[in-house]
Amino acid sequence: MLKVLVCGIGGKMGGNIVDLLKGDNEAQVVCGVDIHTPEGCKMPVYPSFSDVNEKVDVIIDFSSPAVLEDELKYAVANGVPAVLASTGYTAAQLEEIKAAAEQTAIFKTANFSLGVNLLVGLVKKAAAVLGESFDIEIVERHHNQKVDSPSGTALMLADAMNGVLEQKRQYVEGRSGIVGKRGNEIGIHAVRGGTIVGEHEVMFAGEDEIISLSHSARSKRVFAVGAIRAAKWMAGKPAGLYDMNDVLKDIL
Repeated sequence: MLKVLVCGIGGKMGGNIVDLLKGDNEAQVVCGVDIHTPEGCKMPVYPSFSDVNEKVDVIIDFSSPAVLEDELKYAVANGVPAVLASTGYTAAQLEEIKAAAEQTAIFKTANFSLGVNLLVGLVKKAAAVLGESFDIEIVERHHNQKVDSPSGTALMLADAMNGVLEQKRQYVEGRSGIVGKRGNEIGIHAVRGGTIVGEHEVMFAGEDEIISLSHSARSKRVFAVGAIRAAKWMAGKPAGLYDMNDVLKDIL
C-alpha cells in the first residue's frame, strides 16, 4: 500500500485527494502538511515538513510555492518522490526543483488533466502542419481567485508549439493600444471570472479558415485524479524530473 503525504491537505484540492483515496486498494493518505487542519480530519496534520513523524512513500502537493524549499529538503533527505501540483513557481524555484530531481524523483507538470495533456499533443501536431502559415492565439479562462497569469497550462501549450516551429515565436500577453501589425508571435490572453475551473483554447487562424482546439475542465477533481495517477506511477522511480508525458507513454 502506497503511503501518501498530502501537502495542502486543508485546501479544496487536498480534500479531493483524501476523498478519492478513501477505500483505494493501492494508496492511502497517512498524514498531511498544512497550517490548517481540515474539520473532521482523522489523520495527523503537521504545520511543517520538519514535524512529520510518519514514514511516507510519496508526497502530493497542492499547496503553494511558499513551502517548496522545506518540501524539497524533506524529499531529498528521506528519498521520497514528490508530485508537485502547485503553480506560480519563480525561475529560482524551478532551478531548485531541477537540482532536487538529481537526488530524488520529482514529478512536475502545469496541468494534471489527462485531457489537457492530450491537447498538448494535438496542438503540437497542428503547429507542425499549420504553424508556419497560420497565426496562433491562446485564450485561457479561470476563476476569479487565480493569482498567476497567464496560466501554466497556457505556457505549456505555447512551449509545445514553439518546440516544433521552424521559426520560434515570442509570446505576447494580451494587446492594448495601437500595437501595429501582428508580428512573429503567439498571442496569450487571460480571462478571470466567477468559478471557471479552467478552459484553454488554441486557435490557428489562416487565410479564409480557422481551426480551434480546446479543453474545458468542469471540476477540479480531474486534477486530483491525475495527481493520484502520477503518484502511483512514481512509486519506485529513480531520481529524475518527470511529467505527464512519461505517464502517457505507459498508458497509451
